[in-house]
Amino acid sequence: MGILSYSMSISFDGYVEDATGRFDWAMPDEEVHRAANEQTAQTAVLLYGRGMFEVMDAFWSSPERAGGGEVEAEFARAYVATPRIVFSDTLTEVPDGVRLVRSADAVAEVERLKEETEGVLGVAGPGLAAALADQLDEIVPTVVPVVVGGGKPFLPPGRRFDLTLVEHRAFEASGWTMPRYRVNR
Repeated sequence: MGILSYSMSISFDGYVEDATGRFDWAMPDEEVHRAANEQTAQTAVLLYGRGMFEVMDAFWSSPERAGGGEVEAEFARAYVATPRIVFSDTLTEVPDGVRLVRSADAVAEVERLKEETEGVLGVAGPGLAAALADQLDEIVPTVVPVVVGGGKPFLPPGRRFDLTLVEHRAFEASGWTMPRYRVNR
């Protein structure tokens, strides 16, 4: 049975974007990037809403497009090698290797995937995570030591999650942390 794990970089005060829609404060150093590479390589399926998919695919769809050095190219290779599903009601086509599912079908599709998939189903994007809140098994924020004061929240407002810490990684050079919490039901 698959594990539905929600993971993104977030500000210390819990936002994935600041009030202007920027997330340039969330660019990882090499140590954090390597951890993201490992996480992606260990993911069975990547699940995105339209907005997050468009951001990710524009940059990571090939090692050549990723720019930077080997650590970025390694992430791009893992991203392309991992099956990807985008949930959208507005997209009409997606690149080869990506499957399109209507947003209205997200809960049923994820329930089916959890039954049929061994390993981690990685959710990225706060809108999709909010729609799948009842199915989340893990929440894994990568916490950036910056306070942005507002913007797009990582977790749906008004929603309670009771959590148990199962792992915690600290990145000394940057001060970033990556706790992994199990969602208690």
